[in-house]
Parts: sequence; structure tokens; C-alpha cells
Amino acid sequence: MRSLIDADALRVLHRAARVLLDDLPQLTDRLVAVLQEQEPAYRTAVEGDAVATWQEVHRSLRHSISSLLDPRGARDGARRCSWKIGATRAEQGLPLDAVLHAFRLGGSLVWQGLVDETSRAAPEDVRLLVHVASDVWDFVDEHSTIVADAYRQTERQLAWRRENRVRLLAAALLDGTSRIADLPEAAEALDLPEHGRYVVVAVEGTRSAGCTGAQAAVAPGVRVHWHTGVDADHGIVLVEDDAAAIVPDEQPPGVRVGVSSAVDGLAAVGEARRLADTALRLCPEAGGTVRLTEHLPAALVASNPDLAAALADRLLGPLAGLEPADAEVLLDTLATWLACDGSAQRAGRRLYCHRNTVLNRLRRYEQLTGRSLSRPTDLVETALALTARNLLDPRP
Repeated sequence: MRSLIDADALRVLHRAARVLLDDLPQLTDRLVAVLQEQEPAYRTAVEGDAVATWQEVHRSLRHSISSLLDPRGARDGARRCSWKIGATRAEQGLPLDAVLHAFRLGGSLVWQGLVDETSRAAPEDVRLLVHVASDVWDFVDEHSTIVADAYRQTERQLAWRRENRVRLLAAALLDGTSRIADLPEAAEALDLPEHGRYVVVAVEGTRSAGCTGAQAAVAPGVRVHWHTGVDADHGIVLVEDDAAAIVPDEQPPGVRVGVSSAVDGLAAVGEARRLADTALRLCPEAGGTVRLTEHLPAALVASNPDLAAALADRLLGPLAGLEPADAEVLLDTLATWLACDGSAQRAGRRLYCHRNTVLNRLRRYEQLTGRSLSRPTDLVETALALTARNLLDPRP
């Protein structure tokens, strides 16, 4: 008996479905009108491209009704249609809830059309449609899932492409290879003005120091775009007020930060990145912040390691004949004296020795190298040579 009822129900379903399929353009018009009335997102879509929306609805209804007539034969085509709708609407930015609502409205319209046609042609058969109602709504549920899956997958792909594009644009800015034509797109993608004033911050050590990230190296509220690198992270920082206030002097242990001088416009970010990397090389291993503008002589040395090595060898090479410990004492005394602005008394206090001991060590350096620390040129070269030595052979 159940089998006979099901067969009769399918007969009724197929008869009504064929009528709906013949009347598909009018059914499409009705669904488009319902979407405009009940779904604001589709109202906007229709206003933007009425023809494309109508064709999409027409294809979807055709596949839906054809699947009621021939579930197996129409299955793959219906699935491809629903997948394409989900992917296309994700690309257009139509909300997923609106797309799923449209499918439910379409299912309701098809079901109501089946009931209305059966009531008109054979009222006594309407009761049989109850036995195939699950087929209609199972189709709607299945294809709502397909639409949602396509939408979310496309959304993930679009997000990845956007993120990758932003990364490529930021990398080009920092490398100095960005084209002038790409600057407006880069400004929009990074949410930074094309013609603003910028510094670049180079950060190392946040991963090994257990910090939450390079973001912690700059002051809160600063507009910055971070670009993650293999060894260091770089922040493109918009300077809106005081550039010195962007990065705190104190950093967590092991976190090293180099800050470039300010440049004008995104087009100059590549140069700022090179300056930030130079400042980072000057930063002690223990951590801290080095601003390039406060260490320009040392930056000159760091910018050319070959010349730095030649300078250190020329000014400090004569000390190589001494015992290592003896040479280290002379060099430490010289560095401390320079740090104390040439005061032997203050240097002696730091080194825990008499000022005359400091002066004797300085005279010994002059004798060994043939340099005079009272001669400005020799003094400048000696200071730069010590800086070069520290950069080439940093002591803990």
C-alpha cells in the first residue's frame, strides 16, 4: 500500500513539476520580486545587475525543478549550479545569510507552485504531495549546504589572496622595488596615507624572548603595518606627532629594535628600511632601542663592513702584538675615556683605578699606534675604529 501511495505521489509531483518547468520565466519573475521585497542584499544586487540576477535565479530554479523530475540525471548539474552561486556571491561580497535566505525563499516558492498547480488540476491529489514534501525540502537543505561550503571556501581563498597581496605590496615597499603606479593600491591595502611621514622599525628577538610579537616593541596607539621576516620583523610606522615617542627606550631582555630616521611618503620606505636595519646592527645583544639619528657616526661605520674592518685594522692593528689581556685593558680604557667625554678622572672611577693610570694607558696607546688623542682627526678616527671593532667583534 505504501509503495502504491508513493508511486501516486511521484506521479502527482512530476505532473506539477513539468508545468512549473514550462512556466519557468514567470516563476523566475515571481522569485526575483520576492527577493527584492524580502531580502535587502538581493534588492541591491538586482539594482546593480538585474539581468545577471534574473539569469542566476532562472538557472537555479530550472535545476531545482529538473531534480524533482530526474534526481539522478540532474543531480550533478544542480550541484554545480549551486556551488557556482555560492562562490560568485562570495566574490561579490553578498552576505551568506542573504544567499541562504534566497534559497529558502526559492524552495518555498517551488513548493507553493507544486501545491497550487495540483489544486488547480486535480484537487483530490493535493493530499498526496505530503508524501514527497521531504524530497523538496531535502533538496533545499542539501543545496543550502553546498552553497554555504562554496561561499566559505571562496571567502577563505579571497582572504588568502588579499593577505598575500598585502604582504607582497608591503615587501615591495620595504625592499624599495615598489612601482610608483602601485603606491595608491599599497596605501589602501595597508591603510596608510601615500604621502605621510614614516619611520621603519626593525625588531629582532621577540620570538626568542617569549614576547607576544613585534607589536609590543612600539608605543600603544601608533598606526603601523607589520611585515614578518625570517630573522626580523619590520614595522612601517606613520609619524603623526613626535617620532621619538613611537618606540620606548626600554625593551624586554633580548629584544633589539632599530629605528630609522623619518622619510616622506611610502615611496621612500625602502630607504627607511635600510636605515632601520643599520640601526638594528648597532643595537647591543642584550636588547634595547637604537635610533639612527642618535648614532649617525656609528651608522656610517656599520653601513660598510669592509671599510669598517680596514679602519679598525689601521687604527688598532698595532695592538695585535700585545698579550690579549694587555690589549684589552688598553682598548677598554680608551673606550671608557671616550664615553666619559675625555675625563681621565671620571674614567678612573669607572675603571676603579687612578686617573694617572688612565693617562698612562692612553699615552701607551699613542706610542704604539703613532696617533695623538689631542689631534682632532686622530681622535675621530680612533673613536670610529673602536665602534668598528665592537660591530665586527662584539663583546658580551
